[in-house]
Amino acid sequence: MHHHFLIHKPYGYLSQFIYQLKRKKKLLGELYDFPENTMAIGRLDEDSEGLLLLTTDGMMSEIVRSKKVEKEYYAQVDGLITEEAVEQLRNGVEIGLHGKKYKTKKCKSFKLESIPNLGERGKKIRDERHGPTSWVSITLTEGKFRQVRKMTSAVGFPTLRLVRVRVGNIHLNDLKAGEVLEVSGFDV
Repeated sequence: MHHHFLIHKPYGYLSQFIYQLKRKKKLLGELYDFPENTMAIGRLDEDSEGLLLLTTDGMMSEIVRSKKVEKEYYAQVDGLITEEAVEQLRNGVEIGLHGKKYKTKKCKSFKLESIPNLGERGKKIRDERHGPTSWVSITLTEGKFRQVRKMTSAVGFPTLRLVRVRVGNIHLNDLKAGEVLEVSGFDV
């Protein structure tokens, strides 16, 4: 029998269970007593937060990581993002990937009119003296290395905070940072 988990990955944690380099890093296994062979489905960077699915079922991992399953992110960006920048995000932008240029696929994107209720981040971002910030929703069906951060930078609004809020039909909802919820399966 396989096990499946939803987790709100906090800022500062790696999306893995083993880290063998010299520096001490915070790992997912510190948040919950997961069964053997539990794996993260996809990854969130150490400085990103939000919904992460974990499973002991390799086939489920393949399904969720497929290009058919949307992943939605809320990005807090430096400055007041413009409708032109959001339109550029929707149409795909050129980013660097493994030393080459890559044009991202078309995606869904819109400016959030109010600050999302995501709780405080473990590390303060900055204060208002450094200028205004705004939030944008970006929904992808691909997941390249640091893609959302590269996309917002490419349109002139670098990401300050990044939170994955949805994978397919599964939403972060009120899951608190560091909270783990065991579920019977994933209906993505």
